[in-house]
Amino acid sequence: MLCTDRWRGDRVMNAPDLINARWRKSSHSNGSGGECVEVASVPTTVAIRDSKNPTGPAIALAPADWHRLVHQIKDDQHPPA
Repeated sequence: MLCTDRWRGDRVMNAPDLINARWRKSSHSNGSGGECVEVASVPTTVAIRDSKNPTGPAIALAPADWHRLVHQIKDDQHPPA
């Protein structure tokens, strides 16, 4: 994946370069082909992808947004729609 510009609302976001990212599989993954994610930290970004589709798309979040998401999941809260 090369760095490219992506549109988000009224601003342009620079997509992170994930070529050399070190992906970590969820500790809840049991290898049975369930719903698992992988996470990689690159400068100023935390990326998330489907472990069954490593060449597919990834979601890029700012570190603060990643921490908020993790806490919402742990607290079984969901962000407003």
